[in-house]
Amino acid sequence: MVFAHGFGCDQGMWRYVAPVFEDTHRVVLFDHVGAGRSDLSAWDPVRYRRLDGYAEDVLQILEAVDMPPVVFVGHSVSAMIGLLAAARRPELFERLVLVGPSPRYIDDEGYRGGFSAGEIEELLETMDGNYLGWSQYIAPVIMGVPQRPELGQELTDSFCRSDPAIARHFARTTFLSDNRADLERVTTPALVVQCREDVIAPREVGEYVHGHLKSSEFVLLDATGHCPNLSAPGQLVDAMKSYLLAA
Repeated sequence: MVFAHGFGCDQGMWRYVAPVFEDTHRVVLFDHVGAGRSDLSAWDPVRYRRLDGYAEDVLQILEAVDMPPVVFVGHSVSAMIGLLAAARRPELFERLVLVGPSPRYIDDEGYRGGFSAGEIEELLETMDGNYLGWSQYIAPVIMGVPQRPELGQELTDSFCRSDPAIARHFARTTFLSDNRADLERVTTPALVVQCREDVIAPREVGEYVHGHLKSSEFVLLDATGHCPNLSAPGQLVDAMKSYLLAA
């Protein structure tokens, strides 16, 4: 079972979820290039200007660890990264667990991504001008559990540990991506996990992903925010276990 973290995070975001599966699976955690304890010298702005560069990294990791087909658990942008990897090499994937996925963050005709083009551009301009200030404001909003400010602070700290230049580049790659057409290419069975309220990936986005994958199930958690791996890990684990046991 391979766990992949979202934007501005690292593998530590899975500390409440991944250990639960160690008795039944070989668990692999990693940091995307430019995040956590990864080798920053390996980061290449050309390779990582599209999510395909991160998807290629996932495939290289799977080949390096020489595992049978894996259960890939991707949070936020890593859900799309996992989908791209599975579309390219389906034989390496047994199941996908997609936590808060979004194939496109910008609204389009007949599609609600959650943001207007102007809102995304304003977000990116704010990051460019004051990344630390942006992190301190946006992280608690993304976490979505004001009654637990320590979680918002943890996400803020995680954002602030990121290299600002790499984080800004990754944000543009993430928020300007459009992978809707790629959903049709995926044949791997998937579980789409959505929180009841999520300012980054509204419920309609999760339902869109579910509706455009050939073989998927949809679970709506009674939770708020974009990071149930921290704010509602018990619910997320229960949803994953139910899905995998029924497979």
